[in-house]
Amino acid sequence: MEWQNDNNGRQRWCVRLVQGGGFAGPLFDGFDNLYVGQPGAIISFPPTQWTRWRQPVIGMPSTPRFLGHGRLLVSTHLGQLLVFDTRRGMVVGSPVDLVDGIDPTDATRGLADCAPARPGCPVAAAPAFSSVNGTVVVSVWQPGEPAAKLVGLKYHAEQLVREWTSDAVSAGVLASPVLSADGSTVYVNGRDHRLWALNAADGKAKWSAPLGFLAQTPPALTPHGLIVSGGGPDTALAAFRDAGDHAEGAWRRDDVTALSTASLAGTGVGYTVISGPNHDGTPGLSLLVFDPANGHTVNSYPLPGATGYPVGVSVGNDRRVVTATSDGQVYSFAP
Repeated sequence: MEWQNDNNGRQRWCVRLVQGGGFAGPLFDGFDNLYVGQPGAIISFPPTQWTRWRQPVIGMPSTPRFLGHGRLLVSTHLGQLLVFDTRRGMVVGSPVDLVDGIDPTDATRGLADCAPARPGCPVAAAPAFSSVNGTVVVSVWQPGEPAAKLVGLKYHAEQLVREWTSDAVSAGVLASPVLSADGSTVYVNGRDHRLWALNAADGKAKWSAPLGFLAQTPPALTPHGLIVSGGGPDTALAAFRDAGDHAEGAWRRDDVTALSTASLAGTGVGYTVISGPNHDGTPGLSLLVFDPANGHTVNSYPLPGATGYPVGVSVGNDRRVVTATSDGQVYSFAP
């Protein structure tokens, strides 16, 4: 379903997708074309609801990534990575299969394990990509393995090539990895309640820092290297700086429970969804506006009647802020 954000949420169009892929988000390009997955396919829509193109894939695509120069990276929950021409919808180069023994006709296998990131979903989160050096990093939980590992690839000459597999985070990784602005460092949550930094060239550990909680959404980065922890139940909001061989704590907010990844609008403002205040005896949700420099609250806006859990915060070019919940509620805030 698509709404017009600058017209009081006026619905533009609605189309039914194959069910089972509610854990992955859509992606807009600069021309309002939409890219979204469903089990067994990746689809592109123009500003109207008519299909631009539709192509088969093995599994359910996570949120796609732009590679630049009209190329789109698609990663599925069954471990298939493909590059598409965004205009024609044709596959560019050869697909890469990260998981062996997959039945290509069963696109829904393991989907129930994707949202909670359990072993039945080999690739439960979207990949990271750096346009600086063409590095792609994705978490993969191979069948029979005790935990999810990181896999590094290079995108060069319109082809993906597998470079390394890292088991540096022995307890397993959780949620999408994130790459630094220069593409040299991978940041990822560990299931050991730590934030990890790995060398993007070979997957070797650089450092890890204790969070004191299990972050279930990816960390967020500023261009200047500030790392804001991911969110989830029973978390805090914390920030670190990468000091090379160790992390330096920048600030910490134990008085808030951050439930989503922070969205950082430049260096001056950040947004995240937090728990509270309670409403009619049930936990409520609020949009927290904070200063990334020190974590101080700039403002807080309750989300009226919000239920479920937040699925993220988006900031538009016009500085409007949108957040949504798993129960299908959408909230928009003017700048």
